[in-house]
Amino acid sequence: MNFTLGFKPAMGDSSSVENLEKQLICPICLEIFTKPVVILPCQHNLCRKCANDVYKASNPLWQNRGPVSTGGRFRCPSCRHEVVLDRHGVYGLQRNLLVENIIDIYKSESTRPLLPKAEQQQLMCDQHEEEKVNIYCLTCETPTCSMCKVFGAHKDCDVAPLPDIYKRQKTELSDAIAILVAGNDRTQALISQMEDIGRTIKENGHRQMQYISDKFDELYAILEDRKRELIETVGREQDQKQGHVRSLIRRHGDHLEMSVKLVETAIQSMEEPQMAVFLQSAKEVFKKITDTAKASNTERTEVGYESMAHFIINTEDVADMLRGINFQTGEDVEDRGDEAPEDPTTSLGQTGESGRCI
Repeated sequence: MNFTLGFKPAMGDSSSVENLEKQLICPICLEIFTKPVVILPCQHNLCRKCANDVYKASNPLWQNRGPVSTGGRFRCPSCRHEVVLDRHGVYGLQRNLLVENIIDIYKSESTRPLLPKAEQQQLMCDQHEEEKVNIYCLTCETPTCSMCKVFGAHKDCDVAPLPDIYKRQKTELSDAIAILVAGNDRTQALISQMEDIGRTIKENGHRQMQYISDKFDELYAILEDRKRELIETVGREQDQKQGHVRSLIRRHGDHLEMSVKLVETAIQSMEEPQMAVFLQSAKEVFKKITDTAKASNTERTEVGYESMAHFIINTEDVADMLRGINFQTGEDVEDRGDEAPEDPTTSLGQTGESGRCI
């Protein structure tokens, strides 16, 4: 059904008055604030009744504890700021006397109904131009006029006074808004909880990664120490063998030098032209040659003395064990002396991968 809009002239239609009226609209019931008006910590205002409705919708378990609740919380419908209540509930919120005084002044100065601007428009029936829309057709679920009910399309329908349906649907919409706001609060709380869990997961992951890194650093240190010990063992035998070979080289070198000099002396004796002189010196040369031959040292190292192949280590088993390092179960951890750093989630009774250790 179509309607035409008729406007009633009223005092105070200026933009300043309209702006003032907008500031006096409750964001829950969408009406002018009903006293008492309470101010929230975020400086937004609500009718106390609307604040109580939002509070009860956000805390359904406390709805049956009487008119005064023992604490609780809800979120401001305007800015989503969390409002924490004391044991007096919404009755512990401070009244905004300034807003209440402004409402009184506005009511005394304004001659038009204190309703939102959209509701000041008077709907006129498009079938009966002189008739105002003043009833509601329950069958067709649409506003209509009295003439339509008596003579028009709605004469066989069930109708009700328009203000009654208006108040009922306004109440239903307010309750739906409160339920939606409460649902938003629960969703926001869930998001906050998930964000906290995400931060905890990140912290626990960094902690366990550092723990694993420290454990492997300990293994690296053990391997480095053992490598140094084994290398020092090989180095000691190497130095010992090289020292023995050098001593043999020196002794054989000294013998060779003596023998060369003796050969030179013998050659000089062979060049002596005088037989008598040759015979006198040859006897001594023969004696030196004989003594040198007897003193000849043919000591040498045994076969394979130079080999260092006996310094062999088998790392296959250790390598397999290192490759098999993995996270242990909770029962295995209880049997070990070294424990992983405590995970805050496990101390709260939660279980998960972050509680494992190597």
